[in-house]
Amino acid sequence: MLSNKEIICPDNLLDVAHKKRGVKAAIVNAGKPLPMISVLDAVKENLIEPIFIGDKKEILKCAEDLKWDISNYEIINEPIENNTAAIAAKLASKKKVKIIVKGHIHTDILMKEVLKREYNLLGKTRLSHIWHMTLDKQDNPLIITDGALNVSPNVKTKMHILRNVVEFSNRIGIARPKVSVLSATEEVIDSVQSSIDAKEITELAKKENINAEVFGPLAFDNSISKKSASIKGINNVVAGQADILLVPNIEAGNALVKMMIYFMGACAAGVVIGGKVPVVITSRSDEAQARLASIAAAVVALD
Repeated sequence: MLSNKEIICPDNLLDVAHKKRGVKAAIVNAGKPLPMISVLDAVKENLIEPIFIGDKKEILKCAEDLKWDISNYEIINEPIENNTAAIAAKLASKKKVKIIVKGHIHTDILMKEVLKREYNLLGKTRLSHIWHMTLDKQDNPLIITDGALNVSPNVKTKMHILRNVVEFSNRIGIARPKVSVLSATEEVIDSVQSSIDAKEITELAKKENINAEVFGPLAFDNSISKKSASIKGINNVVAGQADILLVPNIEAGNALVKMMIYFMGACAAGVVIGGKVPVVITSRSDEAQARLASIAAAVVALD
């Protein structure tokens, strides 16, 4: 059942990212093969100008193995893995870098530093994570949020997540995205909290005049399949043609994305948005093409 399909970074995401060239990026705990390969790919695409943070010997060894001359790039020598996150956050707070890219470091350690108020990296909305999902080079994305950062968001947090993802969608050319507020049902049921939340979010989005078509609750099939929505008699502008799935919790989003990756060979471009500096927090097992796509998504997310 596992897919052998090659994961491919989509051209449409790269095309938007190419409008912003040579963005300064902090590579947190660089010096492992996969992060270095993806950074090399991003440099070849002229997306970023990296500042490497980590064990200088390991960074230089990786670059040598890749036959990549990095003598023109800054290396900040910090052999202790957990200290690299603080260095990246300080660089961002001083506006010396515009994006932060996770290398070989645990996500919670990196995000703990980013969230510290002393760095002033938080924006007007709560931080949230998006996954820009595609299957081939020309595929239109399905955006899934939030399956990596906010664990069990309440309605207030989900509204922050909604505002963030709508802004990102506008940046990639979706002028008025269709947002499905996901649940296990298309009906509001007292025993299914996500369905109650979805109805409230739908009403709040309309009241706040958010620049998106927002509807929920919708189950997954009714969100992405016009046939399924039609059979069930669900008739609205979102049903069967959602651009965005706003998931009820981290488990739902994480499982959905991982199934798409491992069963379908999808490219998952993941980035934390809503703050002053986009943060790439790919999994340490992600393929290089997905890491490249994630860096491109971070560049796109910049003001």
